[in-house]
Amino acid sequence: MEKLVINGGRPLNGEVSISGSKNAAVAILPTAIMASSKACVIDNIPDIEDINCLERIIESLGCTVRRTGNSLTIDSTSLNVLEACTEDVRRMRASYYLIGALLGRFKEARVELPGGCPIGVRPIDQHIKGFEALGAEVKIEHGAVIVKAEKLIGTNIFFDVVTVGGTINVMLAAALAEGTTVLENAAREPHVVDVANFLNSMGANIKGAGTDVIRITGVKELKGCDYSVIPDQIEAGTFMIASAACGGHVKINNIIPKHLESMGAKLIEMGVDLEYGDDYVVVDSSRELKGVNLKTAPYPGFPTDIQQPMSTLLSISKGRSMVNESIYECRLKHVDELKKMGANIKVEGRTAIIDGVDKLTGAVTKATDLRAGAAMVIAGLVAEGTTEIFNIDHIDRGYPHIENKFKALGADIRRETVTEE
Repeated sequence: MEKLVINGGRPLNGEVSISGSKNAAVAILPTAIMASSKACVIDNIPDIEDINCLERIIESLGCTVRRTGNSLTIDSTSLNVLEACTEDVRRMRASYYLIGALLGRFKEARVELPGGCPIGVRPIDQHIKGFEALGAEVKIEHGAVIVKAEKLIGTNIFFDVVTVGGTINVMLAAALAEGTTVLENAAREPHVVDVANFLNSMGANIKGAGTDVIRITGVKELKGCDYSVIPDQIEAGTFMIASAACGGHVKINNIIPKHLESMGAKLIEMGVDLEYGDDYVVVDSSRELKGVNLKTAPYPGFPTDIQQPMSTLLSISKGRSMVNESIYECRLKHVDELKKMGANIKVEGRTAIIDGVDKLTGAVTKATDLRAGAAMVIAGLVAEGTTEIFNIDHIDRGYPHIENKFKALGADIRRETVTEE
């Protein structure tokens, strides 16, 4: 077991490059197994534990996986196992994309129900609704989802709620269905678009990704391709917030500015100076910041994945802020950890009422989930004294070498092994 130790109070200065999108990559890797000929070469893969986990899962299906730097080559031409029932499958949320991928290519699959961060109920009922609408029979037995179809037939599917996972999963199955499938009330997140673009590079016929109506004309076969994953908007937002919290002057490279609009707008409202370029943003924070109100929402709204880091920044901003978490009911667990450091936050249902304090002070804390871990890192960077963060395996699931990137910006942060005692 390891922990992060941070001596806070240092401004951040310099440049940092953002890695490939976690949320896109963990969907694109399962999609790659749909190629029945030629290998997929996927670049800009983030070096995170979720990717390591998916590599092992895909290899267990009979695929060949080779990593070279930030590139992964996946050869699924010899895939011969239609069951994914390992411990790795059970521990990560994105393993459910294997259902849509295997169903599309082989018309059957058995995949253990997924795990992931404990941030609230995340049902897969909309995934199942979509698979059944395409003609599949779906059962849940002994903790696994079992899907089977003689053939998949395109149809119109209206999602009852906006669902990123459901949109991607049904899109995978529909890509190899007969006829045309129309997904309405579809999710519009950048990683939905990235998966659609990847599928199209493999030979699929998908139009409308990025809008709430996606039209998929089924094809007979998908082939391997070369592709590069988009930059991670959540990692970029995390560094923007950290730079605003610590003060200083930071240039954040390898971004898509359009993906950061909702986050950037709130930072500007708080008093942060942002300068955008074609593929970078410069964060300059030298003024006193003021609190704001925000509500998480599906893209292009304020991302739920950045709510927790943002609440750390609001805890040291002047005045009162209201943060409403409308996506996941258990995504305010980090508040108790921030309180240990002196934050003044009250939680009422899904709303955090934050009264800004002059400073946070170092404490022994833990990451309760992936994005909460990022929130605690930011808290440690701004706090007076030393902060220790435990359970950092959550952080390693989604942030590549987070301590090295912050250290390069001038932070005093290190990783230590935790001894038995």
